[in-house]
Amino acid sequence: VNWDPVDQTVLANEQVIDGRGWRTGALVEKREIPMYYMAITKYADELLAALDTLPGWPERVKTMQANWIGKSYGVRFAFPYTLDGKAEKLWVFTTRADTIMGVTFCAVAAEHPLATYAAKNNPKLAAFIDECKQGSVIEADMATMEKKGMPTGIHVDHPLTGAKVEVWVGNYVLMSYGDGAVMGVPAHDERDFHFAKVYGLPIPQVIDSSASNAGKPFSLDAWQEWYADKEHGVCVNSGKYDGLKYMQAVDAVAADLKSKGLGDKQVMWRLRDWGISRQRYWGTPIPLIHCADCGVVPVPDDQLPVVLPEDCVPDGAGNPLNKRADFLDCNCPKCGKKARRETDTMDTFVDSSWYYTRFACADQKNAMVDERAKYWLPVDQYIGGIEHAILHLLYSRFWTKVMRDLGLVTLDEPFANLLTQGMVLNEIFFRKPESGRIVYFNPTEVDIQVDANGKRTGVTGRSVGFRRALHGIKHFHASGDHGIELEFR
Repeated sequence: VNWDPVDQTVLANEQVIDGRGWRTGALVEKREIPMYYMAITKYADELLAALDTLPGWPERVKTMQANWIGKSYGVRFAFPYTLDGKAEKLWVFTTRADTIMGVTFCAVAAEHPLATYAAKNNPKLAAFIDECKQGSVIEADMATMEKKGMPTGIHVDHPLTGAKVEVWVGNYVLMSYGDGAVMGVPAHDERDFHFAKVYGLPIPQVIDSSASNAGKPFSLDAWQEWYADKEHGVCVNSGKYDGLKYMQAVDAVAADLKSKGLGDKQVMWRLRDWGISRQRYWGTPIPLIHCADCGVVPVPDDQLPVVLPEDCVPDGAGNPLNKRADFLDCNCPKCGKKARRETDTMDTFVDSSWYYTRFACADQKNAMVDERAKYWLPVDQYIGGIEHAILHLLYSRFWTKVMRDLGLVTLDEPFANLLTQGMVLNEIFFRKPESGRIVYFNPTEVDIQVDANGKRTGVTGRSVGFRRALHGIKHFHASGDHGIELEFR
């Protein structure tokens, strides 16, 4: 998961911007932490399809949500192998099954069981895996970073040819996407091409695209866009698949894999379940109790709501609720023995996902909502920043559908019309300490140095008794006091 070392809490993928926490600006780390999730992926198909029922929403926002949900059609298949005398399978998903004859390596995530196994007696690999875990788990961040890898010493069998394929640990592979492993086809994937060039791996051409390469020959010297062209691509150097176009090849490969019991066509989603656990005091309590005998037990309805202590002061050393015996200690609702209350709280986006339903019946004390919500909803006109496109706006759509399925509301979508207002822009200067929060400075708090031509050459922060060089300039829109969240751009 994504860990913010300043707030000392988990962040959802949507809350990591350019590898940093959305609130603190701290560099995000990878950590393995038990969490609670909302099963938003169960609604992925409906969330995507229902975008077409929102004519009052900007196309840009709908496109952002569609891309974030990310429906992909492809083939999930396995590379067989034997480990410690036991038959195993390394599963991967690809949208380019037509290139399967060009596989020259497989790469697994640092958290993959094969990586863990291979690192047991390999200190260098173990150190590399630890390095891989220090960074974002966001797909966009990983796409721009330097691609690194290390061989595991394990080989798998190509599912169609039986050829041995080397398995690597790659810092660019996400454990949370698919099965945490990818096939490497260097000749027809730009990422794989550069990876293979760095590590001296074979790059065999298996797709030709005479319609888009303008007669340019396939070359190992530099990547060319036509190498990845599937619209005009035709299989070459691929045995029985030679001459097949993209979909013909995908169908044929999928059928052959299925006949071997090694794969089939499948739909994959980019969307991940919403991790709502936050290791902090401020947030809605998660109404669960941990019992040594009964396990995790829900708080009974007659004991709701769980109320946070009002005099709890965060001290910067983790979740202060863990130090409050008056909150922690309780009895198990099932067996009556001593137990401990859950101290993780919910992501605050949980609260903002359904507040509009309470506006219709704010005085209702015995239920989340009542019949008045059915009269007033959906919201006729919503005004908010586009920065919420894949956060609040997506979560609200999901939450509305959950409430509908629970019989609490009758609508499918929360907001009939959406207006994303513009931004008030200005320069703002910042400094990045080695650890901790980014420090921002207004233009009135800095001195700007220029050369004889008026070109800016440096900026220093103005302060009592000292000056300090700043690290850059961003733009922002303001302000939180007027219903618009701060956003540094």
